[in-house]
Amino acid sequence: MTSPPSISPLRRLLPYYHRYKIPFWTGAFMLLFARALEGVIPLLLRDSVDAINATLPEVRSGLTAWFDAREALFLPVIGILISVVLRVLTMAHARRIIRRIAVHVAYDLRKRVYSHLQLQGPAFFARNPTGDLMARAINDIGLVRELVGSGSRTILVNVTMIVVGLVCMLALAPTLTLLLLIPMIPIAIVGSWSGRQVFARSMAVQKGFAELSAKVQGNLNGIRTIQALVQEANEIRWFDVISNQYVDRFQALVRLNSFISAVVPWMAAFSVVVVIGYGGSLVKSGDMSLGTFAAFFAYIGMVLWPISELGNMVTIWQRGASGTQRLFEVLDEAPDVVDDPDPTAPDVIQGRIELRGLGFRYLEATRPALSDLNVEIAKGETLAIMGRVGAGKTTLLSCLVRLLDPPHGTLLIDGVDVRRYPLAQLRSQVVLVPQDPFLFAEMLRHNLSYDDPEREVERIWTTVDDVDLSATVQELGQQLDTPIGERGVTLSGGQKQRSALARGLIQDASVLVLDDCLSAVDTRTEEHILDRLFRVRAGRTTLLVTNRVSTARHADRILILENGRLAECASHDALVAGDGWYAHLARTQRLETPEAVAHS
Repeated sequence: MTSPPSISPLRRLLPYYHRYKIPFWTGAFMLLFARALEGVIPLLLRDSVDAINATLPEVRSGLTAWFDAREALFLPVIGILISVVLRVLTMAHARRIIRRIAVHVAYDLRKRVYSHLQLQGPAFFARNPTGDLMARAINDIGLVRELVGSGSRTILVNVTMIVVGLVCMLALAPTLTLLLLIPMIPIAIVGSWSGRQVFARSMAVQKGFAELSAKVQGNLNGIRTIQALVQEANEIRWFDVISNQYVDRFQALVRLNSFISAVVPWMAAFSVVVVIGYGGSLVKSGDMSLGTFAAFFAYIGMVLWPISELGNMVTIWQRGASGTQRLFEVLDEAPDVVDDPDPTAPDVIQGRIELRGLGFRYLEATRPALSDLNVEIAKGETLAIMGRVGAGKTTLLSCLVRLLDPPHGTLLIDGVDVRRYPLAQLRSQVVLVPQDPFLFAEMLRHNLSYDDPEREVERIWTTVDDVDLSATVQELGQQLDTPIGERGVTLSGGQKQRSALARGLIQDASVLVLDDCLSAVDTRTEEHILDRLFRVRAGRTTLLVTNRVSTARHADRILILENGRLAECASHDALVAGDGWYAHLARTQRLETPEAVAHS
């Protein structure tokens, strides 16, 4: 069972409070003032009761008229009315201030979490499911907002109420107040125990919600596969299992909260018995006036009401603590790839690339993904990269744009270690078009010109034609302004790939890196795209991962990877003339003889 780190995660919220320290302390002072006003009311009640009790015998005997006796109540009643009105106005304004602080703190946290996620690399997202991250960014921040807005306000209100009540009670009847504190000892013990239990069960609830979110997110992303394999019933069954587990965890938290809410008020009620018994005897003996007893009893309500709310306070506080801890678990994960603190790279990348013994190993991998690669790529050269599945092609491209960080001095661009380039500059001038042709749920225009939404329409249309997408766009109802669903569900696989290629090509980068982004395109369309691509990219460096000989043969050189090592690197003609993996692949892909390949 997870034990609560008590103040530790909540202490980390203090910087967010500090940004709003003036309104926070203003609200806290107003809450204190409202409690002080509430503490005045029983004193005025005491004066009223004592005034009535003092004049009642004279009224009964006819020595004083009832109208004259009521004049003694005028000032206490007016004082009570003024105190009530001021208390209501002050409390309303204080609550408004603190709730606004809660909204601002939640906004600051959400913005920081979102910005932090943008800087993370592939390894982070491999470790953390998307559904879990969404649960932390939405549900856990909601718990923190509730803690800041409701929890802190409740704590301030209840603590000041107890302090004001106890101070006034000690001033009225010290002995009776000390007797009243005896039941508070077991209540404090119960509160401490329940805090640990609520924290642990809150963490379980939040993890259950994250698992539920991850399941739903994964299910919706794979809905086509589920339907194609007729697995809807199995998925619903698994969802029921995870959902029931979440319900069980939540019910365990509810049962604990209900237990605390029932037991604590019952323990606090013992104090009332003490006051009635002992306080009544003091009034009867004349050691305490009836008005003082009435005021003391009112103060008991001020002290016992917060205690009766202990269950809710503990729940809000500990759930907020669990949500805070889960948020900072994400924020504490430093990005795998960061900018060099003292970058010394040139402002403009020319496109000359060198691999000097480049190697890379993933965490917990049994063998390196890349080993001792030594290659020089000239500015303006087109290099095709090929190899079997798992040969290290995507890893190499990821190192080039620093989605993965290569070892120091093993990958250079224009003679400068790639790690010396600021990430923003590197990725804007070395543009990667990944295998997954992801399209945002926006207009097609914004997807194609994602890096510059204000780019000229003519430039967009030119690039659309370069990737052979003009006919498709013209057939769409609103052409470039056509909304595209999540992951481009309104487009075919080949259309999505060409859209992603256009998004990379339109940036006119010094180095363009294409990670098998024409695999879903037919060969005729591919020929047209490659012809336009090489003309548009003339004089600039292009790296192209492919599994097709028909694509690779257009490159100046072809680099063959095998188990992360350099197996071959030469022109198409030279490789076909040999007897290596590439030559066998060429013959397998319906190019049966070296001569046919050379003249195809």
